[in-house]
Amino acid sequence: MKLAGIKSVDNAHDDSVWAVTWAPATATRPPLLLTGSLDETVRVWKSDELILDRTNTGHCLGVASVAAHPLGSIAASSSLDSFVRVFDVDTNSTIATLEAPPSEVWQMRFDPKGSILAVAGGGSASVNLWDTSTWEIVATLSIPRVDGPKPSDKSGSKKFVLSVAWSPDGKRIACGSMDGTISVFDVQRAKFLHHLEGHFMPVRSLVYSPYDPRLLFSASDDGNVHMYDAEGKALIGTMSGHASWVLCVDVSPDGAAIATGSSDRTVRLWDLNMRASVQTMSNHTDQVWGVAFRPPGGNDVRSGRLASVSDDKSISLYDYS
Repeated sequence: MKLAGIKSVDNAHDDSVWAVTWAPATATRPPLLLTGSLDETVRVWKSDELILDRTNTGHCLGVASVAAHPLGSIAASSSLDSFVRVFDVDTNSTIATLEAPPSEVWQMRFDPKGSILAVAGGGSASVNLWDTSTWEIVATLSIPRVDGPKPSDKSGSKKFVLSVAWSPDGKRIACGSMDGTISVFDVQRAKFLHHLEGHFMPVRSLVYSPYDPRLLFSASDDGNVHMYDAEGKALIGTMSGHASWVLCVDVSPDGAAIATGSSDRTVRLWDLNMRASVQTMSNHTDQVWGVAFRPPGGNDVRSGRLASVSDDKSISLYDYS
């Protein structure tokens, strides 16, 4: 696999761009790119041309995460204002507004069936699960307190949950914390299973392989990308190459590669068979907060797409083959 830059949009937002995701194709339109920014907006882009389709407002502080329903019709944005706004992608009409205590809405992900929205709970050391038919919380997955605080844990107790990921079969949720640990839960039983160790700084991004419900990838401020057997509690690979914090990770639809973004201002492509970085893209001039592969589907048979967003306010689009 190789990346080739297609287009970049400078000043795509009025402030840092922290979030990016794809709204899958529907029966009436191709996939759309969604970006969230500290300028308090979510913007919707035509995915091959990076042409701005519309700007969604509704938050009163910066947008920290954007998630799209697997059917492509709705999306959700979380903000530093402690609200999650659920909206219709094509009309921008608000479907639901979910409120949380301060600092308790961070990264979000819909489950593979689209029936549950998982929201990383920040200072509550938990993940809240919202039913997408009623928009009520149906479970709270709380990280148990470990025996004895770590020396670096000044609070002496709770973890701050930054990131969340669903396994492809929807049976597991993993969440990454500020202290570097990753917690794995059984969703059906709403039960904590175990921690995955190995990182020693914040884990800001997680993603499961689309084909292997055991294989989990993590990105950390310690500069490393880890591959875990999330069921066997085993660290099976460490990939290094970024010169600074690794802020985001996503896996290609075929499961053969991952892309990462870093505060070293680069996007890297990693071959999972080689477990090595095979390409570095330097389109951005500031740290890269989000990378996202376009999901398969729709009538567009052109090459795959990868998007990246940055503190420099820009969006870059790449194709890969």
